[in-house]
Amino acid sequence: MAKNDVLLFISVEIRLSDCVLWIIFSTFANQLPHSMKILTGTQHKELDLYTIENEPIDSIDLMERASRAIAAEIMRRWDKQRTVFVFAGAGNNGGDGLAVARLLFHQGYRVAVFLFNIKGKLSVDCEINRDRLLEILEEETAHERLVLKEITQGFDFPKVHQQDIVVDALFGTGMRGPLSGGFAVVVRKINSLHAHVVSIDVPSGLMCEDNSFTDRNTVIHAELTLTMQLPKLAFLMADNETCVGEWKTLDIRLSPEGMTKANTPYSLIEKQDVQDMLRTRSVFAHKGNLGHALLVAGCYGMAGAAILSCQGCLRSGTGKLTLHTGAANNTIIQISVPEAVMWPDRNNRCISDTPDISPYATIGLGPGIGKDPATVHAVHEYLALADMPMVVDADALNILGEHREWMGHLPSGSILTPHVKELERMTGSCTSSYERLMRATELALQYHVYVILKGHYTAICTPQGRVFFCPRGNAGMATPGSGDVLTGILTGLLAQGYAPSEAAILGVWLHASAGDLAAHDLSEESMLASDIVTHLGKAFQELRTSNYEL
Repeated sequence: MAKNDVLLFISVEIRLSDCVLWIIFSTFANQLPHSMKILTGTQHKELDLYTIENEPIDSIDLMERASRAIAAEIMRRWDKQRTVFVFAGAGNNGGDGLAVARLLFHQGYRVAVFLFNIKGKLSVDCEINRDRLLEILEEETAHERLVLKEITQGFDFPKVHQQDIVVDALFGTGMRGPLSGGFAVVVRKINSLHAHVVSIDVPSGLMCEDNSFTDRNTVIHAELTLTMQLPKLAFLMADNETCVGEWKTLDIRLSPEGMTKANTPYSLIEKQDVQDMLRTRSVFAHKGNLGHALLVAGCYGMAGAAILSCQGCLRSGTGKLTLHTGAANNTIIQISVPEAVMWPDRNNRCISDTPDISPYATIGLGPGIGKDPATVHAVHEYLALADMPMVVDADALNILGEHREWMGHLPSGSILTPHVKELERMTGSCTSSYERLMRATELALQYHVYVILKGHYTAICTPQGRVFFCPRGNAGMATPGSGDVLTGILTGLLAQGYAPSEAAILGVWLHASAGDLAAHDLSEESMLASDIVTHLGKAFQELRTSNYEL
């Protein structure tokens, strides 16, 4: 284990509980990157208050600052030849909506505002912004382009056309439970429209973190979510995609000091973090001091998995690579990846042997190896023999899922790369993306490994309880062999001496960036896993520059 991965570990009960994760997070003095923090809904409110107290700034002026950013983004996307319908709640999210309505009106938009004041009580800043609209309406000409209806009981839904804009300012981060009654009806009606729906901060009805029991029929389905300063965890969960739509963070200059002080296990990786990890080769480098990797991959009929993982490993810069594979794959591997050293198994069709692993800096285990009984035994032997962090993927993960007692043999600092089904085979079935993330986090904590939960916003769960999300990657990477390439990249980085934390973050970033470059050149639909390999060089180049754009 590398120096910066040797951390104080305190044994705790592992369970589905945020408080356990917070205890673990505060216990580890780790040296992982800070990245862009992802705060809870409660922490966002605390950050607002910290900014108000320490900038200092009045809350109504901070609301105006946010509303100007929202209005500017709406104006950037849509012209004035349409009506803006604002549905505002009685809290500060509603206050944002009322301010946005006023700003858009002053820029020449037609605006209709529906303020739901069911309990007859508005927040202080919401009331101020309502009164500002009322002042405008005292001018006769204002009625031609501005409507304000304050709803206390019954409500007739307006006629909204396809080209119009609907601004959802009902609840934002203020949700404490599922929507019901009249508000649920309003949300369903908005969702039935074909207009452009913009949510302020968070789509109304969506919780900022855990939506395991959320009825998404009573959540606004936004085309665009404009969120303040930092993303919400819910935006990164696959099952919230239809609610969040496209999301964009707006810089409203919340306190940098307040953000620094906020403790959270969740972060979004930024390019600078990864650039700081990338090493520069010595001009005297030779293959002998750039690491010797062993890949265990490919049974009969699955030579492609071995080829792709080998190519990913070599393209990531490792000095030497040996492939352990079924003997039947010998010819095709020698032709396809002549740079790799072949170590054919005595079994023609599958992996069955366990070699001397002492010459190797690390091992990548699993792509396309199948689950023949002889292979299952070999996997167990590899786990028992390995004394260095290794990469475990694909069929090796499925074998672990069937022999969970073997997980204790995983070398500390190893990197596991499951997709959602492979994770559930190891941890049990999950009802939501959030629960799946919690299970991956627990797995990393319990066995002191890195769990890379693959998908859009791939999550890197660390042994310290932190989770780093990768903002890069695209749907074109949902193609056979993409994961094999990632396994090769990770194995190659570990072999070169990168710490497991660095290899996991750097490897995921390079893999995703190469995918984005491939999609740019070829389209998402036409991408193959081999295209990710061929674009790895450009991904390295892009990472070493500050101004390269896709």
